[in-house]
Amino acid sequence: MARNSVLVVGISLAWSLFFLLFSCGGGGAVGSTTVTPPTNPPPAGVPPIGHVFLLVEENHSYSSVIGNSAMPYLNSLASAHGVATNYFADTHPSIGNYFMLTTGQILTNDDSSTVTVTADNLARELIASGKSWKSYAESLPSVGYTGGDVYPYFEHHNPFSYFSDVRGNSAQLENLVPFTKLASDLASDQLPNFGYIAPNAEHDAHDCPDGTQNCADDVKL
Repeated sequence: MARNSVLVVGISLAWSLFFLLFSCGGGGAVGSTTVTPPTNPPPAGVPPIGHVFLLVEENHSYSSVIGNSAMPYLNSLASAHGVATNYFADTHPSIGNYFMLTTGQILTNDDSSTVTVTADNLARELIASGKSWKSYAESLPSVGYTGGDVYPYFEHHNPFSYFSDVRGNSAQLENLVPFTKLASDLASDQLPNFGYIAPNAEHDAHDCPDGTQNCADDVKL
């Protein structure tokens, strides 16, 4: 299989930044029914992007992250890759932002909502384009789980689990997988064209590592 590039976009819904990272992987190029792909081939020696991964974190402002010595790894990414300094959340609390990312609409601001979303969405567009996708959610109770929050897993941080295109299709439900599946998919060269990565509440800067919310930023981050 030809080797293609992987585009990884890491964002925080509350931070005004995101990172663009590149590595290597296999597969075909990602497309969309609403976006016209470029007609020119990539420059010689530069493989096309075959995989896009979106990793979403939470809960801290740009000023509390950039330059914070307690976050050396994220600051190294910000220095080495792309940073959007004028990127902001669309609403509060969390759930509306996740739907904005994947449907273009806020839909609800109720984090406890279990509604099935029938609006046009990213999963629908990927399926229609013949592109593969998976949601890799840390601490997901089981493959295909759509039963609400089970701490430290937050369903309202995993928008793909709400979509009618997923809930109503047993094959698409198989694309809701625990984060541990990412390593085996990478090792077996089975990465999807689009991957969504949702850390659990203790690893996405939402809560402290012990599950509480009253720790200092240098511990929480």
